[in-house]
Order: sequence, then C-alpha cells, then structure tokens
Amino acid sequence: MLKEDVRKQIATPLGGPAFPKGPFRFNNREYLNITYRTDLEALKRIVPEPLQVEEPLVKFEVMYMPDATGLGRYTEAGQVIPVTYNGIKGEYSHCMYVDNHPAIAVGREASAYPKKLGAPSLFIDSDTLVGTVDYGSLRIANATMGYKHQPLDFDKAREEITKPTFLLKIMPDFDGKLRICELLQTQITDLIIKEAWTGPARLQLFEHALAPLADLPVLEVLHASHIITDLTVSSATRVYNYLAEEESHSPSKMEEIEVSLQK
Repeated sequence: MLKEDVRKQIATPLGGPAFPKGPFRFNNREYLNITYRTDLEALKRIVPEPLQVEEPLVKFEVMYMPDATGLGRYTEAGQVIPVTYNGIKGEYSHCMYVDNHPAIAVGREASAYPKKLGAPSLFIDSDTLVGTVDYGSLRIANATMGYKHQPLDFDKAREEITKPTFLLKIMPDFDGKLRICELLQTQITDLIIKEAWTGPARLQLFEHALAPLADLPVLEVLHASHIITDLTVSSATRVYNYLAEEESHSPSKMEEIEVSLQK
C-alpha cells in the first residue's frame, strides 16, 4: 500500500478497520437517567481541573441504541458529572461501560469517551423500567424506575440531553510518557424527542476494584427520566491542552543540542 493510501485510512486494521467514518446517527435511542446526590469531596477527587464542581450531583445513565449507523445495535451505561468550564455549564463524562467493540473503539480512538467493555442492559420488567450493568460476571449497578408514570416536558428533556459534554483524552507515547493529554468538548445535535417520562426511581451501586461506580455513592435520588430520541453526536473539539504549559517550559531540541555540544 502506498504512503498516500495509508494516510487516507481512518483506523486499523488496514482493510478491515474497527469502525467506519462518522458522523453517527442514532434512531430510537432510549435513555434511563437517574440524577442523585453524592459526596462532594469524592467528586472533587475525581473531576480534573480546569473543570469545576459546584454541586454534589451525578447522573447515572443507561442508553439502548437499537439503530446506530455504522455501529449496529448496542447498550452503554455510565456516570456523568455536572461541571462548569469558563462559565459554560456542562457534564464531564466520567466512565462508560459498553457491549459493542466498534462503539468502544470509535469512542476512544476517534474521540475521548471513557469506554470499557461491560454488559449493560435496559428492559421492562412488568411495570418497571430496569437498567443494569455487569462487569465480567459481577453486577455493579441496578437502576429501577416506574414505567411511564408521568409525562416529562419535552423542553426539559431536551435540556437534559443536549448539555455540552467534556471528555478527557489521554494517550501515551511508546516511551510511556504522555503524547496527548487534552480536554475535549462535544454536544448532541439534530435532536428529536419522541417520548419523555419521569417517575419514582432507585439506584444501587456495588463495589468493584476495576469498575468503581460506587466510589460516588448514592445518598439521595433527585430525578429520573426515560427519554426516546433520534440524534447525531457531533465531533469533539479541543478546549484545553494539559501538556501546553509543560512544553512551554521544556527545552527545545535545538537547546538540547546546544547543551550537549557545550558538554
């Protein structure tokens, strides 16, 4: 393969990349969102500067995607944290557990979504909407909500889903040092709300060394929503480079050569 042809590729392996080129459209994407109060100090230990935490809140979400262009059908779940950055109110995506390899690969390689392999599910059990997450053979989360108890205003549902999302992109170089360490921002666009509901909800998180959802304990459930949408996820943009200050203070290659010659 010629070098110019290599430069046209979007991902490895060559000839059969792990994911296609976006953008990605999601039809009938279904959300179970549970917002809860947690320990403020635990949040501050987790959320990276320059993001700022103002309230001790976390949103646990389970999302079922039955029709995602290029990615197929899958489910993901995780925690997002309300934050502010330069006066912009948004959410920091803390962790995600996903059951689809192309979705994991494109989320981490082409963007910065903190995705790991897991087994989330979203289903109806009699009169209850249920979201679960397993990591390996162990249950790490149980979420329940009364199924379609009360309509949720579409404007409130839209506001809940379309907040700017901040992502932490970390990529090491071959020597183990950081090659990329950036804060990215993305946002959902072309959103169509099809259904929106609220109702009583509960959330249980279970301790796990490698899937530490319970490090942000559930102290009080404040709000729950069940929303069905069509939407597009936009490309991420860089808003902060953690290595810029370090690079500005590190010697240039020419300076290193001069010092070597002096020795």
